[in-house]
Amino acid sequence: MASYLVLCLAFLLTTSAEFVWRHHTNEQLPVILEDIHARCPNITRVYALTEPSVNGVPLYVIEFSDNPGFHQPYKPEVKYVGNIHGNEVLGRELLLGLAHYLCEQYQNRDRKIRSLIHSTRIHLLPSMNPDGWQLSTETGCVDYLIGRTNNHSVDLNRNFPDLDAITFEFERQGINHNNHLLKDLTRLAAPLEPETRAVMRWIMSVPFVLSAAMHGGDLVANYPYDESRSGAPVSEYSASPDDDTFRELAMAYASAHADMASATRRGCHTGNSEEAASYNFGKQGGVTNGAAWYSLKGGMQDFNYLATNAFEVTLELGCDKYPPASVLQQEWERNREALLAYIWKAHTGIKGIVSDDAGFIQNAVISVVNITGPVPRPIRHDVTTAAYGDYYRLLTPGHYEVTASHPGYFPVSRVVTVPRHQTAAHVLNFQLEPTTSWFDDETSFGIYPHGLRDGQPRIYKRSIYEQVAKTMLDRKESAKQ
Repeated sequence: MASYLVLCLAFLLTTSAEFVWRHHTNEQLPVILEDIHARCPNITRVYALTEPSVNGVPLYVIEFSDNPGFHQPYKPEVKYVGNIHGNEVLGRELLLGLAHYLCEQYQNRDRKIRSLIHSTRIHLLPSMNPDGWQLSTETGCVDYLIGRTNNHSVDLNRNFPDLDAITFEFERQGINHNNHLLKDLTRLAAPLEPETRAVMRWIMSVPFVLSAAMHGGDLVANYPYDESRSGAPVSEYSASPDDDTFRELAMAYASAHADMASATRRGCHTGNSEEAASYNFGKQGGVTNGAAWYSLKGGMQDFNYLATNAFEVTLELGCDKYPPASVLQQEWERNREALLAYIWKAHTGIKGIVSDDAGFIQNAVISVVNITGPVPRPIRHDVTTAAYGDYYRLLTPGHYEVTASHPGYFPVSRVVTVPRHQTAAHVLNFQLEPTTSWFDDETSFGIYPHGLRDGQPRIYKRSIYEQVAKTMLDRKESAKQ
């Protein structure tokens, strides 16, 4: 670690305030972030996740906020994760460029950027897999697979706990337990890699609302589920309960991109045959359901959705996994507006605070029924409140019945309309009143009192949750989260 910091310091002596579009090394990456922080100290914070990579390279994050280091009610948290596959490098450089741009435009008093930073807490992780990046770079990035995995030869985007299998089984049994499913995990398919563990702790400790993971090899915005319900390897649409919302999120990026949504652009794998031409995602708006493309288990995208309140999409940013440095600035121009437009989507739907006479209520459940059409449609994916009783529920335009509930309180339901072309989420607060004490005995670990089949509390199968929590979630971040 000491030698790593010495290399970073040496680069610091030669760096400048002007951002240079190039492939930055693992030593240069944190120096770029610290330089940005030095120029914008009041709105940034640089921190490392709790574990480094297999080779000991820290996983650095830069945060933008008008109160960096602290979660604030009514302010949604957003993250971008780059370079999960080490040989897919464009996202890594785009996030460094985005960090520079946010700082620069804030200093230039750009109204939109200032509004974005004052209303949002933004976290940028340029490289989740620095070891894979190093291997791919050292070998001349000539192979389609070299550097994809981490230094244990593990694909990090197949290494997250498979919570899709749990939610699909609950669907088959008619059990309406539909969020924060890590407690229902009974086994791991494979040991968790240090990079995976670090990102999981991050995901579980920060109340993220919106996220995107950056990849390369195609040009499309991919949304959940990534795993098919039948286990079929390809071409099976696997809709999540929030399929409409996820499609809108993916379209927000694709439509703001220079040509991701263009029906006339050339597809990455287009050949002369009709089969090859089907890979031109521009003909379907530049978006795809994950499993409708190909099914995968253990992906980070679905883990975010099923383990936390975060909605994540996967951004395939171009046909070339490792584009030459000469095109990086051009790629920035093609992606810049999309990167910003996607962050703004955290300000859609509804948000609010759940409280009682004594103060905030943490872990209250927010349930939603879509009543836009003639037949009410429950959205069977609840979100929960954070430390300040605050919640954020991304929704498409329409009419909804929203219910706030918590063990020991009477539930409260309200009707709300989400308008089109939102510039800010609709604020919907709830004040709950306690019930009598008879309900208190159902609040201990292992009992889930809401929405269960036959109206009976379901006792969790004793799982490895406590072990997972001990090994993954008990370590504090190296700086405030």
